Amino acid sequence: MKEPKTPLDETARLLSLHSLRILDTPSEERFDRITRMAKRMFGVEICLVSLVDSERQWFKSKQGLDVCETSRNISFCGHAIHDDAIMVVGDASHDPRFSDNPLVVETPFIRFYAGCPIRDSKDYKMGTLCLIDSAPREFSTEDRAILFDFAAMIEDELRATSHGTVDELTQIANRRGFNMVATHMLSLCRRTGTNAELLFFDLDEFKGLNDTHGHSAGDDVLQHFAKLLIKCFRTADVIGRMGGDEFVVMMTASKESSAMAIDRMNRMAADEPCEIRQQLAWSVGAVRFDPDRHDSIEKMLEDADTNMYLDKSRRRSLNPE
Repeated sequence: MKEPKTPLDETARLLSLHSLRILDTPSEERFDRITRMAKRMFGVEICLVSLVDSERQWFKSKQGLDVCETSRNISFCGHAIHDDAIMVVGDASHDPRFSDNPLVVETPFIRFYAGCPIRDSKDYKMGTLCLIDSAPREFSTEDRAILFDFAAMIEDELRATSHGTVDELTQIANRRGFNMVATHMLSLCRRTGTNAELLFFDLDEFKGLNDTHGHSAGDDVLQHFAKLLIKCFRTADVIGRMGGDEFVVMMTASKESSAMAIDRMNRMAADEPCEIRQQLAWSVGAVRFDPDRHDSIEKMLEDADTNMYLDKSRRRSLNPE
């Protein structure tokens, strides 16, 4: 079995997906109407609106299937979101990517699959509208065109629910967007026992920089720092700007500690000086997810913020003015 790869735009894609506030919501007639029509028109056993989350595919609408989600690493849709075209598998039992997949060798015994990527208003692929059957079959050019039209109807419904969750200056998550995604990530960590760490960054002497060089220069520094975070951390990590000169990163299921990530970030900052300041300086507080203590992302942020101020005080004592 071949597990689906992680898209290059995974962090932004997940941010956009979670901003829809549609995951784990009840079924809705506006989606079910479309999947009923598609199932009947194509004569397949199953039709789904599958949204690809960080570790799962969750079904907003389902016809012919009882379960609400499956693991992403065995999903067909996790593969389908990598391409703009419809992904068709005529007989999964003869496809090396899926022949030993649990969904093929066990219920629902998938043989035929056709999945059309569905996008949001920012053009990120949220998941698919997919057709599934236990018998092999072919899928014509006309069939593809019809499925594409059904998927466009799903896209129209998804776009009607979008919200602004991106920081305009840095193009990473804003406070609202970060909290949305991180809340879902914590829920997943709690359910699966996955590790997570939160890092809270504050740029040192940023007010003085603004006063000396002006707000335009300050904006340049904020953009530079956001790009540094994106380059340093994984696409699976959630990166956000909380406001002003405060930034946060949520690391989940990482093989390295926050200390290792911070060390790498220091090296990268030294190699890429900022135009206004030769090397950016910041204070950072890190906290590991404790399910007994952290019942919300807000509580984790509080603890990380406290640790950040301890780091700032320590840095000031080492470098008194």
